[in-house]
Amino acid sequence: MLLSMAEYLEGNWPSVLNQLLTHLWVSLLALCAAAAIGIPCGYFASLSDRGEKWVAGLFSSLRVVPSLALLVLLIPVMGTGTAPAVTALTVLAVPPILLNTTAGFREVPFFMTETGRGLGMTERDVLRRVRVPLALPLILAGMRTALVEVIASAALAAKIGAGGLGEIIFTGLGLNRGDMLLLGGLAVAALSLGCGRLFDAAAKRLMKYKYVRN
Repeated sequence: MLLSMAEYLEGNWPSVLNQLLTHLWVSLLALCAAAAIGIPCGYFASLSDRGEKWVAGLFSSLRVVPSLALLVLLIPVMGTGTAPAVTALTVLAVPPILLNTTAGFREVPFFMTETGRGLGMTERDVLRRVRVPLALPLILAGMRTALVEVIASAALAAKIGAGGLGEIIFTGLGLNRGDMLLLGGLAVAALSLGCGRLFDAAAKRLMKYKYVRN
């Protein structure tokens, strides 16, 4: 099995590299779109219990729809290719970002915001210099969860012509080749774990204040 995988990589490495980059590109597009939707919605949902109930409920209900089913449902509307794949993955990625953003802003201590106001800060300053930095750890945790889920689910995007490492898996299924199935699965898992580690490292650098030792 390992020998067959090595032979496939040796003979098809340009194609595998292109599939890897495509997989990563589709995943990052979906993550950025989900962050652009989830973070603002999560912030506004944190301002009231009713807003949190409706916004979180809406996106959580969309998450119940399986990724593959959502991809198929989007074909009549958006056709095949990258656009429906990114749309479906964005729907998958929004809930963890939105829920973590809401929780992050909700957990900011009241006395911290009051202290900021007492120092003469405007509401915009309180948001930018107090609430966002304190909520950031949970927001980034939600984005990391979304990133890992999106990369793992992006393999299904190959089914509608969006490319990616899923092509290796579906080709292996069609040809009944276990080496290709294992190679595709391992590649998706490695990419997901690797990106998660890189995201953790980037988050640690962004929040250096949390790791300062006395």
